Amino acid sequence: GGAVWSWGDGAAGMLGHGDEQIQLLPKKVEAFAGRCVVAVSAGAYHSLALTADGAVFTWGKGGDACLGHGEDLSDQVLPKKIEAWSPGR
Repeated sequence: GGAVWSWGDGAAGMLGHGDEQIQLLPKKVEAFAGRCVVAVSAGAYHSLALTADGAVFTWGKGGDACLGHGEDLSDQVLPKKIEAWSPGR
């Protein structure tokens, strides 16, 4: 399946590695192990990924509801599935 790699400033979990560390070199986002990622969109403070089964995941800075997790406005240091867009919903 498709893999996701990220690097740079890890503040607010923007890289999806489960921490806020700076990554000087590309590092695989292990949260997607076993999943086939077919598209990624990376912003300045958060990112989104679409998997082959239609699931959408977001991570990074959660302010202003930009991650799509309803009333949970917390930063996400690991990719979190948007339940409102779950297949079959």
